Amino acid sequence: MGRGYSSEEIREKLISVLEDSETGMSGVEISEKVGVNRITMTKYLQVFAADGLLRQKNIGNVILWFLEPGQESFNFPDDYFKITSKYIENLVKGTEDQVYSLIRNCIHSGASITSLILEVILPAIDSVNELYDDGKIGTSELNLLRTTISKSLQIFNQLSVVPDPKKNVIVLAADSKSSLISEAASSAYHSDGWRVSHLGDMSSAINVLFDLDFQKLIGKIWKKKPGILIVVVFSQTSEGLIFFVDSITPIKEKSGKRMKLTLCGKISKKSKINADLKSENLDDILQWSKTTFQNLK
Repeated sequence: MGRGYSSEEIREKLISVLEDSETGMSGVEISEKVGVNRITMTKYLQVFAADGLLRQKNIGNVILWFLEPGQESFNFPDDYFKITSKYIENLVKGTEDQVYSLIRNCIHSGASITSLILEVILPAIDSVNELYDDGKIGTSELNLLRTTISKSLQIFNQLSVVPDPKKNVIVLAADSKSSLISEAASSAYHSDGWRVSHLGDMSSAINVLFDLDFQKLIGKIWKKKPGILIVVVFSQTSEGLIFFVDSITPIKEKSGKRMKLTLCGKISKKSKINADLKSENLDDILQWSKTTFQNLK
């Protein structure tokens, strides 16, 4: 920190100082304008360059710093609504670089990763699916937009987080339509310090051998059974949920009370599916997981 400034405040000042500079500025000039000593400013410049905010150009013995295109600062929580519409707009227009830049700008501006997933990514997934269902985009564009959303989630996964060995979660999708939301859930768990095993679309594993295969997986990732293990299954149909519940429940009963099963999807009221939690809302799943872990301490 410089003069009591947080890294977010220094980032905002850097954007303000460099956004109209076409010729770049030296570290000395920047430190004077921002009000931070040269040594501290040099460290910040290197960090922000690694984060993609800045780029440098060597002119003789002088290093000039430039702002990468598309850099903005936001104020949260007030700007989540604005970010949601902007993300979807950039996504549909096919401007991938602006999509990823927007996500990085939100992170640098101090946005909550979970809030970005719940308030930006999930509405974008719904919007893309609606465009496809309404016949406004074809399968090729649907897959392209879903891939772009997936790459946005990978930005969250690349953030350095130290996982708690006592917080374990397995996330899987029972069908291809649920794979992207399961990926979003995995990113949210990762940001909250969970050890995440994301299995993706497991529809091809729907067979009589799945329970044995799944039991082996648990033996590897939860060998000494530290803390808690939550299995989260996403599905668009009750049939998909029923298969995985029937396969996982016996394993859960053998593993003890610290293994939990949660289901996320549209569940028919007539379906008798037993689980520790059933919800169509990802936020409910995440909050329940946090509370359940805290209650086990």
